Amino acid sequence: MSLHSVPLLSLDFFPSRPIEIEVASAPLSSDAGLLVIRQFDDQIGLTERFAAALEDRRDPTLARQSSLSMVRQRVYGILADYEDQNDHDTLRSDPVFKLLADRLPDDRDLASQPTLSRFENAVAIPDLWRLRDALVDQFLASFQEPPRHLTLDIDAFDDPAHGQQQLTFFHGYYEQYQYLPIAITCAENDMVMLVGLRHGTCHASLGADDDLRYLTGRLRAAWPDVQIHVRGDSGLGVPKMYDVCRELGLTYTFGIGMNSRLREASDELLRQAVEEYERTGRPQRLFRLVDYRAESWPEPRPVVIKVEAHARGTNRRAVVTNRPGCRVLPQAVYDEYAMRGESENRNKELKIELHAGRLSDHRFLANFFRLYLHAAALNLLVRLRQTVVAPTPTSAEVGGPDGLPTEALDEPMRRKSFNKRRKDDPLGGGIACTWRTRLIKVAAEVIVRARRVIVRLSGSWPHRDHLVEVSRAVAAMMAQACPT
Repeated sequence: MSLHSVPLLSLDFFPSRPIEIEVASAPLSSDAGLLVIRQFDDQIGLTERFAAALEDRRDPTLARQSSLSMVRQRVYGILADYEDQNDHDTLRSDPVFKLLADRLPDDRDLASQPTLSRFENAVAIPDLWRLRDALVDQFLASFQEPPRHLTLDIDAFDDPAHGQQQLTFFHGYYEQYQYLPIAITCAENDMVMLVGLRHGTCHASLGADDDLRYLTGRLRAAWPDVQIHVRGDSGLGVPKMYDVCRELGLTYTFGIGMNSRLREASDELLRQAVEEYERTGRPQRLFRLVDYRAESWPEPRPVVIKVEAHARGTNRRAVVTNRPGCRVLPQAVYDEYAMRGESENRNKELKIELHAGRLSDHRFLANFFRLYLHAAALNLLVRLRQTVVAPTPTSAEVGGPDGLPTEALDEPMRRKSFNKRRKDDPLGGGIACTWRTRLIKVAAEVIVRARRVIVRLSGSWPHRDHLVEVSRAVAAMMAQACPT
């Protein structure tokens, strides 16, 4: 006698036969690609060190969920596009998320939304200081050799309120109630070095000078000879930032808004650019350096002005800098500043792709902790990208001079090189949504045997080569770290 299961649903749109939907008896998950990321995380110890920075103030006889387990729930959940704790009321029984937290599918469930909410709200100020240290520790550990030069990109981004969060205020420019977080990233490896949560109406530079003092002290304690360059937009270009860079011996390039005096100083240059564009029909970019002193400045500072003329009209931008050689190569100074657009991509990835804009706890400190969770998720992804990234295209491959380093190309050619790398290397050059569609979001059946756990994927999954590629890269990294 054969037993037939009763279908959950029956659909009749298919012309030749009905489609019946049944419930599988085996545990299934839609996020099996996270298992490879957990293997990588074990190698670099990111979530383990993150959790170690937190003081567990609970009664150990009553606690059923460890801090490490809950950190991994949230960090991996963020990577898999689950923006806050609400999703974990269902994910707590997901077989892959249980494996990520060192539990078998039949073991007790993971933390629920109320438990995770209490976990976030239990964080105190000393925990945040230790998390700041842990973030920098991970950054230092990401370099195999001491770097000679580091570029720190400082930026603020708006974080809209989702209710009555503490210290969210109405910002006239953004026209919303919000926080205004700050992030400092490293241009050399894309990692987030520091994050700070600030009230919604603060100036973009609030606390950035103290953040630079802290980071510079940590970096030079590890690498005394490292040269540090700081970049930021015009919101960060204020006298106290120039002063702290001079105090710490840092070079800087900050944006500065075009005013009537700077426009007057560049009118002739713009006229030349327009005339040359009309004569040749080719876009023009011309540069000029002027010594400029604002009323609030004690002394003049070098300002590089860029003018453009092209089919869409004209454009003028300016930066203030103390970089050596700015008088000789003003275009190189400006083009290097323009490369901070990639750090803005990290902020967009943090805020949008990894949902750092979802700081919806009521307490300010709980939201500050959430910001650290999202930063940890981004750093985990960035470190994994570094492990699988393909070599940068040569200058000849993008139509530049043969043998010239990509860093020496002008800004349009560098953009072309960047776009080619993104196309040819979708994971090494891909943002979070690319990793989700090509690696993380894959259906799997989880089977528990006496001696092993089998995760069975679909034979028709089109991105199996990515899973194999990343797994091999992580295995090679582990073999290199622990040679036999």
